[in-house]
Amino acid sequence: MTEAPLRIGLVGFDGVQTLDLTGPLDAFGAANQARPGAYAVTILGIDGAPFTSEAGMRIMPDGALAAADRLDTLIIAGGEGLRRGDTADRVASVVSACAPNVRRIVSVCTGIYGLAPTGLLDGRRVTTHWGHARAVAAKFPALCLEPDAIFIKDERFYTSAGITAAIDLSLALIEEDFGPGLAISVARDLVVYFKRAGGQRQYSEPLRLQSRAGDRFADLAGWIVANLHADLSVAALASRVALSPRQFSRAFQDSFAMTPAAYVEMLRLDAARQQLTSTGATMKQIAAANGFASDDSFRRAFERQFGLPPSDYRAHFTAGRRFSERTSP
Repeated sequence: MTEAPLRIGLVGFDGVQTLDLTGPLDAFGAANQARPGAYAVTILGIDGAPFTSEAGMRIMPDGALAAADRLDTLIIAGGEGLRRGDTADRVASVVSACAPNVRRIVSVCTGIYGLAPTGLLDGRRVTTHWGHARAVAAKFPALCLEPDAIFIKDERFYTSAGITAAIDLSLALIEEDFGPGLAISVARDLVVYFKRAGGQRQYSEPLRLQSRAGDRFADLAGWIVANLHADLSVAALASRVALSPRQFSRAFQDSFAMTPAAYVEMLRLDAARQQLTSTGATMKQIAAANGFASDDSFRRAFERQFGLPPSDYRAHFTAGRRFSERTSP
């Protein structure tokens, strides 16, 4: 007997952030291509009328949220429109009414403005786009806001950061429903990194570096990440930006308050940490892939940075615990 598809409702409104809506739509659509009939996805408006995204895309919803058939998962997109007028209150009112019959309720980015007024998130761990975290915390003080996380699961409620984080969360939901095989297939189809853990920072260390870099260092971080297995000595990096090793070390430390060696090790360990929880590679393979001279030097550096051996880290942060999750008592 064929299982019925899981029904996903994506909530939009005038002023919705386009990718908050279309990112999950494409992720679940790709899941249906790989596993036909996995999901039935509908776009829902507040009243069923067409609405326009922040970027000017005109969207015709499948219907009104209040009139939707019973949903398995409800996803509230973010966007500037949810932060003006009475839009958030109107969304929250309908969400409150349908919440008892929905298995999972999700907010993407500032979609939390449409979910927090229901009171359903009070006392729960949540996240949102880092740029709106302070305003959200001030408006909804009962939330336990964690501004750095990409996404957080607290029982049946899921909150995420903005835009591309909606795809990270969608991949996690797909894996939760149908296993890692389908989620990996979707990630490959969308050409995105799979298993970006929910507890990771919303913006990566390379992006932190790039945001503080002058023209000379602007492309260096991305190149380092793509070549973690290579010679990343001061001499090699200095040559890449046409400086002497002494000039390079001084300029790098002046700009980023750490030595090049310390920064390279941080990136290598961050990549290794992700691989420990998302692959079955051996310690020796992970060490080699990230430029460590041996698995022993990898283990010592990992313990120094994270306070536990990589094997213990893998055992604790397994794929099934990828969400930053609150367990019911």
